[in-house]
Amino acid sequence: MTLAGLLERATLRRPRAEAVVDGATRLTYAELDARTAALSRRLGGLGVGRGDRVLLVLKNRVEHVLAYWALQRIAAVATPVNFRLAAGELAYLLADSGARLVLFEAATASSVLEASRSHGDVTLVYVGHGVAPEGALRFEDLDAGAAGRAGASRPDEQDLSLILYTSGTTGRPKGVPRTHRNHVAGAVAHALQCGYTWEERTLGVMPLYHTMGIHALTSMVAVNGCFVCQPEWSTSDALRLIAAERISALYLIPTLFYDLVHAPERASADVSTVRKLGYAGAPMLAPLTEACVKAFAPEVFVNHYGSTEIYTASIRPDVHLKPGCAGRAGLHSVLRIVTPSTERRVGPDEVVPAGAKGEIIARLDSPEAFAGYWNRPDADARALRDGWYFTGDMGYLDADGELYVVGRVDDMIISGGENIHPIEVEEALARHPGIRDVAVVGEPDERWGERVVAFVTPISPALTADALDLYCRETPLLASFKRPRRFVFVTEIPKTASGKILRRLLREGRYTEMAR
Repeated sequence: MTLAGLLERATLRRPRAEAVVDGATRLTYAELDARTAALSRRLGGLGVGRGDRVLLVLKNRVEHVLAYWALQRIAAVATPVNFRLAAGELAYLLADSGARLVLFEAATASSVLEASRSHGDVTLVYVGHGVAPEGALRFEDLDAGAAGRAGASRPDEQDLSLILYTSGTTGRPKGVPRTHRNHVAGAVAHALQCGYTWEERTLGVMPLYHTMGIHALTSMVAVNGCFVCQPEWSTSDALRLIAAERISALYLIPTLFYDLVHAPERASADVSTVRKLGYAGAPMLAPLTEACVKAFAPEVFVNHYGSTEIYTASIRPDVHLKPGCAGRAGLHSVLRIVTPSTERRVGPDEVVPAGAKGEIIARLDSPEAFAGYWNRPDADARALRDGWYFTGDMGYLDADGELYVVGRVDDMIISGGENIHPIEVEEALARHPGIRDVAVVGEPDERWGERVVAFVTPISPALTADALDLYCRETPLLASFKRPRRFVFVTEIPKTASGKILRRLLREGRYTEMAR
């Protein structure tokens, strides 16, 4: 089955069920089907067809949902990207994806327009009210009627449906292509593993450039559920939507659960309709797990461990009974724990004993698993071996055979569910004229999971943390969420003889801080 087929079946099954809510806009499945059919023809009229990538630089809004499903109908490839990226970062993704069309909104207009200047063959489509920027078409005009090229190709299961970008070991984002088969399998598995039932209602706040956002959207269609858009995170808005829209399932990163259970207004908010909780993206500490149970009294509470590449790796239901546990392999998964090494090529048969920590690997015959990165044979060579995907995550199996994830083989920082590679931040900081040397690591943070810390060797002792923070806020080379939250001025950055940064020593406090 394809995603177009998934939507078709949902429409035939329960056409009057509510599918999408965005503020005052409400669409049933019949309306979603009709709107996306018309939009797909308009997109076809712009020359978008099988295999063409379309960059979606949008927040979670009804137009994003419409564009996503319209592209699935014509075998085009939705390519949603982080709406907070700087112009330089968007320019890279535009070039790497080879997108022929970009959808953007007021909040992303400046970065998109700057990034697209060197790509004259790209069609720009503005989503929002009022006059579109010069050279851009208006989404409202595309969405206004059914005119356009008819007879566009219907997708096959093996056609690409989506490319999601994830940060990689080189510091440049890697494109992860997903097929229709991948997505349908992922949607069904997610609905089953989260205990979803017909006409479930979820809060659509996890961004649609993130695996979790896509899971939320597609799994709702699998069960004729409703995706309630929340474009910007706000605890008060989330609590209001939960009550007003009778949200029954929350699938969020731990940071957002932390915000909800610690919000002053939570005590008086009506969250009685929420019966199912699921989290992913980062570990959840026991105190937060307990707070979620107290706040929501959920019937279902699931830890979902996975990745953009393979979607579901493992599932732990009733995680409050075993906080921090990632559980057992998911519906389609086969997992192993093997010897961890960044120095040599480990094989998938080098399994470590139960209880020993090692690298988590997943078998690639899962219908949810990708087949390789977009334009990155170097990344394929590192991560794909003998039919297995090497996740780069460290973990171990306990006495019950259940998985615990304990960190990264490499040095990736996961902050608020976002992957941040130190090299990305170091490259941006290194351009500051007052910096001699710099290294970046993550340190534990109660709310975000980890936060970015920059260790700086300045050229002059007059350089201040405030000056560096202002630079990071203003540079087009660095997205806001990658900005260091703490600066430490050190006499030197510890390195190996070959010049590699010894991040472990920085995390352990084994450095000499400068007198200020």
